[in-house]
Amino acid sequence: MTDHPTPTRVAFRLTVRPEMLDEYVARHTPVRADMLAEIAASGRRNYSLFLGEGGILFGYYETDDDAAAQAYLAASAVAARWEAEMSRFFVDLSGRPDQAATPLTEIFHLHDQLAASTVTDPESPAS
Repeated sequence: MTDHPTPTRVAFRLTVRPEMLDEYVARHTPVRADMLAEIAASGRRNYSLFLGEGGILFGYYETDDDAAAQAYLAASAVAARWEAEMSRFFVDLSGRPDQAATPLTEIFHLHDQLAASTVTDPESPAS
């Protein structure tokens, strides 16, 4: 059995301008193939964006080395073009969206807590 590094889970938040929501969604349905390839090449995977009421955008991805993934995308001409096009969609954002999004702090992950748990559930039948 090969040991794989535990991926870093990264979540972030941005706010899409309400008057631009339809266009923002259209730009992601689908994302350009060259940008998809750059995201994958950076080492980001399991990448999702979720759009909530009022334009709240929540993003999530996993990576083995987030600093390396960020550096790769920061140096990418493809990502720079995409981020320049996307920057106009966001409220109160200074800089590239992929570099300036508000990071979120993970406070719970089911798998990690189950793996670390040594307490048996008092509600479960005894084995």
